[in-house]
Amino acid sequence: MMDLKEFLEEEKKKVELALDKVLPKPHGKVRRLVEAMRYAVFAGGKRIRPILVVVAHRWCGGNDPNIYRYATPVEVIHNYSLIHDDLPCMDNDDLRRGKPTCHKVFGDAMATLAGDALHAIAFEILAETGNIEAVRLVARNIGANGLCGGQAVDIETEGKKAELDTVNFIHRNKTAALLKTSLLLGALLADATTEEKNSLEEYGENIGLCFQVTDDIEDAMQKSDENKATYPALFGLERSKKIAEELYRKAVASLLPDHDNELLEKIAKFIYTRKL
Repeated sequence: MMDLKEFLEEEKKKVELALDKVLPKPHGKVRRLVEAMRYAVFAGGKRIRPILVVVAHRWCGGNDPNIYRYATPVEVIHNYSLIHDDLPCMDNDDLRRGKPTCHKVFGDAMATLAGDALHAIAFEILAETGNIEAVRLVARNIGANGLCGGQAVDIETEGKKAELDTVNFIHRNKTAALLKTSLLLGALLADATTEEKNSLEEYGENIGLCFQVTDDIEDAMQKSDENKATYPALFGLERSKKIAEELYRKAVASLLPDHDNELLEKIAKFIYTRKL
């Protein structure tokens, strides 16, 4: 098997080809809106969420030729959430991945509408799968009991001392929910067994939490996001590093022993160490 860096680069190219096909091209009276949508989606990123859809699909024995197209909704949703997250009414960020944020380039109103339109496209593609459970899965995990709920509580606790259950709620919903959803989406589209879905759900929960804890550690070391509810704010850096390691090990241990786990193990290690 190729090394993980090479694998992720190859898969990223395939995902981006699929994203280019599902997103409209700038045209007519909505040109500016579509330009904002494409600007946000193609501003960078590793595409780890759609790659997880594909990896989980294959891990469960799936071989749908449209899997890259069906993987795009999680990346489209991720980017719509980033547009809204960066707005002045939320985090008020000027830069995202080293580039001006969508609202800095296109204005607050157009950026908001670009996010809304991306949200709509995601569900249009999910509907193409013909799998109502897949649609329900994604909707459930990005709403009030998922991504949006995590962001809401994150905003409400900013600048306040948060308890552990609040920090866990934010991490599970704002970050882990979409990573876990990506894995389960791939599994559903492969007609996975209950055992396979349970394994991927536990794996996704743990890598999602590990992803956020390691992010928080990096931010704490750089003295950014000091007002946020994080593990380093609660436990300090050293304990947070141990928690991240525990989450990584739990993720790997959750995988079924009779499956080929090499790739998922490498992805978990990458999320934990941020090294390729």
